[in-house]
Amino acid sequence: MEDKEKRRKDTDASKGVTLKKEIGLMSACAIIIGNIIGSGIFISPKGVLEHAGSVGLSLIVWVLGGGICALGSMCYAELGVTIPKSGGDYSYVTEIFGGLVGFLLLWSAVLIMYPTTLAVIALTFSNYVLQPAFQNCVPPFIATRLLAMTCILFLTWVNCSSVRWATRIQDVFTVAKLLALALIIVVGLVQICRGHYDALRPSVAFEFSGDPSVGEIGLAFLQASFAYSGWNFLNYVTEEVVEPRKNLPRAIYISIPLVTLVYTMTNIAYFSSMSPQELLASNAVAVTFGEKLLGMFSWVMPISVALSTFGGINGYLFTSSRLCFSGAREGHLPYLLAMIHLKNCTPIPALLVCCMATILILCIGETHNLINYVSFINYLSYGVTIAGLLYLRKTKPNLHRPIKVSMLIPFSYLLFWAVLLCFSLYSEPVVCGLGMVIMLTGVPVYFIGVRWKNKPKWIYRVVEKVTYVGQKICYVVFPQEDPSETAPLTSSKGD
Repeated sequence: MEDKEKRRKDTDASKGVTLKKEIGLMSACAIIIGNIIGSGIFISPKGVLEHAGSVGLSLIVWVLGGGICALGSMCYAELGVTIPKSGGDYSYVTEIFGGLVGFLLLWSAVLIMYPTTLAVIALTFSNYVLQPAFQNCVPPFIATRLLAMTCILFLTWVNCSSVRWATRIQDVFTVAKLLALALIIVVGLVQICRGHYDALRPSVAFEFSGDPSVGEIGLAFLQASFAYSGWNFLNYVTEEVVEPRKNLPRAIYISIPLVTLVYTMTNIAYFSSMSPQELLASNAVAVTFGEKLLGMFSWVMPISVALSTFGGINGYLFTSSRLCFSGAREGHLPYLLAMIHLKNCTPIPALLVCCMATILILCIGETHNLINYVSFINYLSYGVTIAGLLYLRKTKPNLHRPIKVSMLIPFSYLLFWAVLLCFSLYSEPVVCGLGMVIMLTGVPVYFIGVRWKNKPKWIYRVVEKVTYVGQKICYVVFPQEDPSETAPLTSSKGD
């Protein structure tokens, strides 16, 4: 009787508890920019140059890569205001194609994709922080892991404590990233004004190191598309955005062109001080750039990379935990993960699961091999989601759409996406095959864990007990849904 009374009080207390809408336009832009701009632009733009074969073509690839990213983001803007749920790709695919397809995306993301990405970013952060103390050797394995784990635990605590704190960290570190890139761009422009732009002259820029092939150009675009990954992350936290129907598309339209401009100008700055051969020989382009031009201030570049990765970890934690939250709310993950703190209104159980999964990946150690397998899945999910937009247009033509993009936009994106996917399968069949195997392992899990409704009663009792204990430890309850945000899903208003 006492337990039932406590549960009744918890239920009463949960009334009026919802996810807080604390993400304004600036924070929304910071989430997109902060998740796109990670360590990649500072460390390895050489991948694009290596496959493009010339400076001029590599710059064209960076610009077109941003353009393709903009096409995809416009499609996501329509989906985000038509299906205004947190969870991004997973929520849209589940709503459009049903539970199994959505669960497979969720399974691969929660099991491998986000924990591995977080682990790689955290290791990059720890390596750059420790590098000054180990200038003549590689930082010790244990030291890098411990610092990476400390960083993950600290940011998990921040995200559990307050949405406002998490978004403020994202705002500050996004500004820090942009300032670091602005420094590179300004120094590069000064070099160009002084006449150091030999590699950028048209006669030199389009000198190919070898015969360019369609396959190599496709791989160059793949490298650029990975650098732009993260452009869809605002859609994972739609329910926490202030006036999402206005601010979600605005943030996308502001952020994507800005990142494209910054990426292109940063690469131009690199070529103002380094020859293509020097850039290809460097494992950390921004650090090499700093050593050549910043003199005694060259230490700024490693710190910039560390700041960039720290903000990236925060952004990935913030968004990936909302994916767990959305999956649990749909019944695809344990219900405990769909609960939020009674006072802070943060999804603490989902954050703790993301944290523990990342620490487990860090202990395993084979992070880079795993990220190769799931990069294919990540790119596959973009195409499936945008194909869902076309399917939704056909099956529900009268669904209310505050934003309705031209049909040419999703068709153009899917055409480009299909070409790159074919190049991926052709160039790395083993990696893509293993990625598909990881995703398909979710099929039996779905039918046993989700579709099988008549499980033995003892299973339900164990789950209920674990959920109750988890609620007491984390002080969490089910959030109250905002009916005004889910109304468009069933609306039949004319377009």
